[in-house]
Amino acid sequence: MSSWFESYKEEITRELENEVLRVALERFSKTYWNARNSALRRLPYYNYYRKRAREIKAWSIEHLGELLKMVKENVESLGGSFYLARNADAAVEYISKVCDGRNARLVVKSKSMVTEEISLNEALIKKGIEVVETDLGEWIIQLRNEKPSHIIYPAIHLTTEEIAHTFSKALGSNVPADALKLVRIARERLRQKFVDADVGISGANVIAADTGTVFVIENEGNARFSTNAPSVHICVSGIEKVVPTVEDALLISRVITPNATGQLMPVYISLITGPSRTADIELKLTLGVHGPKEYHMVLVDNGRSKMMKDSDFKEASYCIRCGACLSECPVYREIGGIIWSYKYMGGIGAIWTAFTHGLEKAAPIAFTCAVCGRCKAVCPMEINIPEMILKLRERLLKAGLTPQQLINISNNIRNLNNPFGIIREVEKA
Repeated sequence: MSSWFESYKEEITRELENEVLRVALERFSKTYWNARNSALRRLPYYNYYRKRAREIKAWSIEHLGELLKMVKENVESLGGSFYLARNADAAVEYISKVCDGRNARLVVKSKSMVTEEISLNEALIKKGIEVVETDLGEWIIQLRNEKPSHIIYPAIHLTTEEIAHTFSKALGSNVPADALKLVRIARERLRQKFVDADVGISGANVIAADTGTVFVIENEGNARFSTNAPSVHICVSGIEKVVPTVEDALLISRVITPNATGQLMPVYISLITGPSRTADIELKLTLGVHGPKEYHMVLVDNGRSKMMKDSDFKEASYCIRCGACLSECPVYREIGGIIWSYKYMGGIGAIWTAFTHGLEKAAPIAFTCAVCGRCKAVCPMEINIPEMILKLRERLLKAGLTPQQLINISNNIRNLNNPFGIIREVEKA
């Protein structure tokens, strides 16, 4: 058996025996699906929204070159800077230079899977910069030195009791297992960080090309602080997030929200169009009033263009990162996303990993998928994840990245008509 798969199996076994994980995922599953189903019942035009959202994404991918050009022109016309990063290293290098040029010592971040993808935090910390995640879930896992377990709920693998234990250890005092008190502690600890930060970094849920507007969807309010309080704002996102118009971006936001959090609308949708500005003095345009005086948009390719040109996997670029597929997945409900991921989790994560980090990183994720089809059934974009997983496994087989155990089973079925390698005596007539 392949050594990498053997060690991966051992990790899965440990997760299956993780009582904290089991309880946390059970609590999450019940709460999430009740909320999502309730929200969808109250959205009479949901089916129209999601079908239109898929049409928008499909058109955008086909015309991405012209949309990226439009975004660049609009961002720069507003006094911002635009950078298209061909890969993770280029993105990190650009962001690091911005931070160095401002002598940044403290960076606050709102939730961003793309910054996780490019390992931005690690790079900035190596330069001596303090990086603080301000989303509550991200802050919790940062305190634990862990990676996100879900693209929407980074700390969903932890119970309230375990989070209280984490806070107690970090603060050096006993913290009760009470959600309200835990949130209050996070608020008190993070509030001053927003004020003191030199740079704020955010992701983007959608980007409107016609105005260069970034849509940031959130409930906590931390993204608004991170993008507004520091003097420099850097938005880091994937090129697939760009759509033609503000109206298109708003419609996609309506589809993301009920599937991500079970709400009709989030608490906040921030529409950010360049740096802060005013013309209140003789209509003379001046940048940097109460918000950032400097704005950078960094759009990351990192394998996305290759995915979009691949007919087998192009559909994966339609993903709007709502996380519904993870929340529905029976495998995810058993082992969560800490083990079943490299940077991205689950079945769709296997596809994204293959293009952003290579086939070797994607192999364990791809062979963990049950190919049951429940992800496709719940996906608002109707992405055929199971079919793509099978195609990915074909490529992994050609690359020599299929577990030997599975190869043996296939050979046994082909040669012996059973998966166990049992040689049966043929009865003579």
